[in-house]
Amino acid sequence: MIKIKSLLDYTVSYEKSINSPENFWEEIALKFKWRKKWDKVLDWDFELPKIEWFKNARLNITENIFEKNIKNYGNTNAIIWEPNDPNEKSIRITYNELFDLTCQFANALISTGIKKGDRVIIYMPMIPEAAVAILACARIGAVHSVVFAGFSATALSDRINDCEAKAVLTSDGNFRGEKIIPVKNVVDEALENSKSVETVIVAKRTGREVKMKIGRDYWWDDIISGKPTVHEAEEMGSEDMLFILYTSGSTGKPKGVVHSIAGYMIYAYYSFLNVFQYENNDIYWCTADIGWITGHSYIIYGPLLSGATSVMFEGVPTYPHPGRFWEIIEKYKINQFYTAPTAIRALQVYGTEPIEKYKLDSLKVIGSVGEPINEEAWHWYHENIGKGNCPLVDTWWQTETGGIMISPLASITPNKPAHASLPLPGIQPIIVDSEGKEIHGNNVEGNLCIKFPWPSILRTTYGDHKRCKETYFSTYPGMYFTGDGVKRDHDGYYRILGRVDDVINVSGHRMGTAEVENAINEHSLVIESAVVGYPHDIKGQGIYAFAICNESSKTKENIETEIKNLVRKIIGPIAKPDFVQIVPGLPKTRSGKIMRRILRKVASKDVSNLGDVSTLLNPEVVDQIIDGAGLKTN
Repeated sequence: MIKIKSLLDYTVSYEKSINSPENFWEEIALKFKWRKKWDKVLDWDFELPKIEWFKNARLNITENIFEKNIKNYGNTNAIIWEPNDPNEKSIRITYNELFDLTCQFANALISTGIKKGDRVIIYMPMIPEAAVAILACARIGAVHSVVFAGFSATALSDRINDCEAKAVLTSDGNFRGEKIIPVKNVVDEALENSKSVETVIVAKRTGREVKMKIGRDYWWDDIISGKPTVHEAEEMGSEDMLFILYTSGSTGKPKGVVHSIAGYMIYAYYSFLNVFQYENNDIYWCTADIGWITGHSYIIYGPLLSGATSVMFEGVPTYPHPGRFWEIIEKYKINQFYTAPTAIRALQVYGTEPIEKYKLDSLKVIGSVGEPINEEAWHWYHENIGKGNCPLVDTWWQTETGGIMISPLASITPNKPAHASLPLPGIQPIIVDSEGKEIHGNNVEGNLCIKFPWPSILRTTYGDHKRCKETYFSTYPGMYFTGDGVKRDHDGYYRILGRVDDVINVSGHRMGTAEVENAINEHSLVIESAVVGYPHDIKGQGIYAFAICNESSKTKENIETEIKNLVRKIIGPIAKPDFVQIVPGLPKTRSGKIMRRILRKVASKDVSNLGDVSTLLNPEVVDQIIDGAGLKTN
């Protein structure tokens, strides 16, 4: 049963996936196009770790997007591209057209010497060429590594050097709101410290003049000129690398998470179809950037493997006005809308007036991704965007998991505010204590692990398998450790509490930062908050809160006192913050995640070594927070 259509279907599928996981995934895999079938469905050992799905099978993932789908979906829009500026013309690309573009660019890559196994960095804005680049790499067997086109030259060169990339694909610039980001200049700077890159291909987007190095740099249009639109896909092994995606560690070099072909393909497809309950002719929109795993799995691979129409948006939610998201939903009659809590909270500030201008009645499903969504944002999103009728799929997963792991299935498994809900079929979560002992039953809390492999689990960290083992498989031997704390409530629903190092132990009481933040966010003036622990002489750890607030005639001191009292009222005296600092912003990564290690440094009054903050979305806010805390950097 591939498409789950009822709660009974879910129960039957889940039980089958646990009792007979190999048979469960094999039935789904048989729906795909293979050059050679597998010798064994699964071979695994979490101690090593080594995980192989569909062992010795041969395939190409793009044949399952194009050759498999063209007959039924050839004239269906595969991608609808909406530009940054609403006055610019959008672009619609059918599956037939996307197939031609992919084959043509695949031939162009080969003409530059790129071959199977070579690593290709994609550092591009959200334009159709970025999707084509990803698919063309997969077509020829090159390993793509997409880097968000907002990272600094240093961050880019680190990633280029780590995977020894042979080519970089970029553009002459990137429109983002009112800004034009000179991404080609960033590439040029990054390559001053990189020796492996032989070819740079530049797509024209802004029309700005850029420097082109003869013999290395080529315009996209020139390199595809005259290339045929037919290309026979490279035959790949099931466990060959499909892509590397770098995640920022709090210290040290970035981790290159490796995903292989067959298992990732099957899970991206299966999870997309079921979480969003996609139906033929629906219009689906995920607002993520392709530089993140969400863009890989739920803009490109999951939707296109399903024959879906996927919207790509170049811009930001508040440009040229705060109703931009809602305008696009009305324009394309979006049926499934998937975005981040960060975006929802940013739009909450503007109230409901920007929403009231647009019709959102096409929506059937709304979704949340990237971090646990706080209850206030959940209700605002559900009531004002979903109009109280749309199921809200609050999805939990990670770069390392490759796909959604715990989530409601739209209109099938019940919603519960701020709860990721139930695991998808094939996912076996387990809650353990600090010693790794399983905590059974409901109304329990602990660390979230997965005890059995799923098809899209990471295979390694590129060039450093030891790091993979130490990070994910050594804390609790025999299990994949997610790094997250979790509660399982009386219904057996999972609520993600955030990173385990974001769990504060106050006088022996464990509190997830998300729980305290939810309480703080109930204050009428609070836009967003972040809570960290800091060393406390008596309690072990105290609670330090940072809050972004709307302007008010109240003094900071009054607001801070109100916030403390509100937390005391909602959670109890043990959760009352020792300090509340009103801040102009929070330090965030480009994907919108709060850099809590910086906040912990401030709370601990130790700002002597903050590490590299240049890759933050808003590095300037760090100094403002430090000044607000009355601290000085050395």
